[in-house]
Order: sequence, then structure tokens, then C-alpha cells
Amino acid sequence: MLSVAVAPWQRPPVVLRNADVPHYAASTMKIAVLAAVHRSGLDPDREVPVVNAFPSAVGGSYAHSRADDGDPEPWELLGRTAPLGWLADRMVSHSSNLASSLCLAEVGPAAVAEVWRRAGASAASGSPRGIEDAPARAAGLTNHVTARDLLRLLTSLEPEVLARLEHNAHRVDLAAGLPPGTRLASKNGWITGVRHGAAVVHPHDAPPYALAVCYTGPLANGQDTGDPAARLLAGISSRVWACRHRLAPHVV
Repeated sequence: MLSVAVAPWQRPPVVLRNADVPHYAASTMKIAVLAAVHRSGLDPDREVPVVNAFPSAVGGSYAHSRADDGDPEPWELLGRTAPLGWLADRMVSHSSNLASSLCLAEVGPAAVAEVWRRAGASAASGSPRGIEDAPARAAGLTNHVTARDLLRLLTSLEPEVLARLEHNAHRVDLAAGLPPGTRLASKNGWITGVRHGAAVVHPHDAPPYALAVCYTGPLANGQDTGDPAARLLAGISSRVWACRHRLAPHVV
């Protein structure tokens, strides 16, 4: 299943393809966690104990696998502390799963649910559990997104949150379809069978636009690089870029 949504920035969508079909959210759920951290009012310099045990959404606890986390830096601080703002940055810049759960534990799941509500997201999208909450997953509780709701979420974000998304170091899908150096605020997500990307793109010669692509299928090999599904997303991003001058509504 391939879902696409494209909109001039802060305007209604102009392209919708399977845009309301739910997909497993993967790491795109970290956008909502990031917004919840920002809106919490917590001091970004607040020192957070770096632990690897978290309350499950269905009771009990869960932990992360270091081998399955693509960002080693938060793990180097295990048993010590790290600033909340730094953890929030690693959650989106290097998609740290450990940092994601640490941030989620600080703000609580209700704050993340409120982010989706304020964005006007449909009932199909939400982040009721931590990204590797295995007990909740076994109980059937999972995180879903739609392409349209990812656009709604991006549109609802404060400039400071979008600025953090510009730090995303994984530029292998939507970003790879853009000319080098193009400014964008983005977050991607991938596991075996899933590859998603959501971005606000700032062309130098046209108004900004938002793009969300969700793919669920056999092309996605679960690798952060060398993923055929990432190339699919890059191709879609490239085609949208080629139409960038026609996306914005005419102002009379």
C-alpha cells in the first residue's frame, strides 16, 4: 500500500492518494513525542536519568535492544543522565529509540495524545505506546498514521519544533529526491515492510510545501540505507519537487 499527501504549506492538500489508509507508524510517531516535549514547558536542560526500563501501556514494563537501536550515543550514557533537550534532538536527528522512550516517560502518553488531537488527526492515527513496547504490541495496541494526518501533524507544529526536525541526519528517502542542500524539516520511519517519510520542504525558488508518503509492502527491507522502498520515496519526492511551482495556489 502506497499513500501520498502533498500540500502547499499551511494550505489544503492538492494531491491525495490513499491518504486516509492507516499504516504502522514506525518512527514517525516521534514527531508527536517531540511536540509533546516542547509543549510540556519542561526545561530542556533538565537532567533525565538514562535507564532502559519503561512502563508498558498495558502494565508491566519493556526495554529496548541496543543492537536494534540505530543511535549508539544515548546508550553510552546508560546509568548516568542526559539533558532532555539533547535526548529530544537525538530522537529525531538519529531516530534514537532509547531517547524516544525517555522523552515519552517525561511527558506521558496523554500529552502525546493531545498533540494528535490538536493537530485535528483522524481516529486512525495516534501513538498510544512506546515504539518498542512489546507487551502492548502483543496485546494489539499499536501506533498508526495516515499520510493525511502526518500533514496535519506537521502543519500544527511550532516553528521551534520544525527547526528541530531540520536536524534529521537520515536523508535517504524524501530528502534523497531533492537537490543537495535543499532545506527541509523531516522525519522518516522504517522497519521491515514499512518505509515512511514526512517533510516540510523549502525550495529556494518557490513557496514551501509539505509532503507525506507512507509505504507498507515487500520493497521495504528494514535497513536505514540501501532500502528499495527508500528509493521509491525519493522518486516520489523528486516528482513533487519538479512540480513545485504549480503547487501553490495563485494569489489574485
